[in-house]
Amino acid sequence: LVIRFSSKPPVVPDSLTLPDGATAEAFTLTPTWYGVVVDGGTRLLIFDRDSGELRQTVTIDTADC
Repeated sequence: LVIRFSSKPPVVPDSLTLPDGATAEAFTLTPTWYGVVVDGGTRLLIFDRDSGELRQTVTIDTADC
């Protein structure tokens, strides 16, 4: 297990277009999708890895964190 902390923003593939005003805070990928955390960790955007299209937006409830 490797954990790396960095002050640099994550590198998001050029094929992904984030919604206006969104800034990537974390990025991960799987064989079929990319995940981008935005909005202070309150939203996870799931993009199709082949097309780059936004497939799903997940709202993260951080009220109890």
